[in-house]
Amino acid sequence: MNVLDVRKQFPILDQEVNGQPLVYLDSAATSQKPVQVIEKLDDYYRRYNSNVHRGVHTLGTLATDGYEGARDKVRNFIGASSTEEIVFTRGTTTAINLVASSYGRANVGPDDEIVITPMEHHSNIIPWQQLAKATGATLKYLELNDDGTIAMDKLGNTITDRTKIVAVMQVSNVLGAINPVKKIAQAAHKHGAVMLVDGAQSTPHMKVDVQDLDCDFFAFSAHKMCGPTGIGVLYGKKALLENMEPVEFGGEMIDFVGLQESTWKELPWKFEGGTPIIAGAIGLGAAIDFLEDIGLENIEKHEHDLAQYALGRLEEMDGVTVYGPKHRAGLVTFNCDDVHPHDVATVLDADGIAVRAGHHCAQPLMKWLDVTATARASFYLYNTKDDVDVFIKGLTKTKEYFGNVFG
Repeated sequence: MNVLDVRKQFPILDQEVNGQPLVYLDSAATSQKPVQVIEKLDDYYRRYNSNVHRGVHTLGTLATDGYEGARDKVRNFIGASSTEEIVFTRGTTTAINLVASSYGRANVGPDDEIVITPMEHHSNIIPWQQLAKATGATLKYLELNDDGTIAMDKLGNTITDRTKIVAVMQVSNVLGAINPVKKIAQAAHKHGAVMLVDGAQSTPHMKVDVQDLDCDFFAFSAHKMCGPTGIGVLYGKKALLENMEPVEFGGEMIDFVGLQESTWKELPWKFEGGTPIIAGAIGLGAAIDFLEDIGLENIEKHEHDLAQYALGRLEEMDGVTVYGPKHRAGLVTFNCDDVHPHDVATVLDADGIAVRAGHHCAQPLMKWLDVTATARASFYLYNTKDDVDVFIKGLTKTKEYFGNVFG
């Protein structure tokens, strides 16, 4: 993997911000897009923009082929057994809400329990809170070790015969922790529960095989993996999806409509009411082609090396606290003594360095860490060790600035 060649595919990186070369370290929020994804979207709108599954004209056929072709690319990308198991959604949030609203309300009752972890981002907390309120079920949390990893030896304290749904992120967007979701799925199945994996932060960075994980549902978004915003995926085992009711009703998802009753299309279309996100799906297909050409194994190794390098440089600095385990995905979350993370991010931005600051849509985890906010530098396949060096230099400058002003 030649990172410099990869970078050339991302035109947005070839610019200055505030008079300095852009160093983009916020890919956990959203990734940048390569030329081939941008051109694929442009080609759809310029050459064959049309609705899918309706017209028999040439443009409609091209659009349908592109849309359904993308579904098959997703199926292969995550190792699903059938395109019937691939539902296009607006993103990870919509996918998780679909499961909570459809499967959850039909299968969870007052005496049941839903299990998640304190490290989940809000999209994998709030739908379960709402489900618990609607059904009278209890929402429980797996215990964490001091470094933020899941206390696997205590799974049995939380996952029991009353558990109906276990929902866990594969990679933490704050701690970088890589969770053993396959083992957690085994524990869930042992007690008859279904397992949902939130793959928003894993799918862009490592090879995912939903059959090997044996998860029942898997959710992710395109925009974090070089694809467009507004498109995501819910994978579900066919037998489960077949017994679930749609949550959105209208055009495209129907089979027959009468004055009083209607029936639904077969999988996966019964969950895709209305005109679907056609360009988004085609763009996601192009992103998958791009990532597979480079190789997910190469991307994962590159990001791991960058994270370890950044971790080492941060540990050399006084007054910097880094959160999360040593073995982690490609991000570092930290705080500097006496400097608010928003101030850190603002000063870094003045030097063209883009990092995230705030609660990262993970307020329960911030409470667990006993902080109100943190700063985060997250890496992707286009980042280099030079980017890390620029980031560390900017952070040193930030500490010196605030030390001189307020020290």
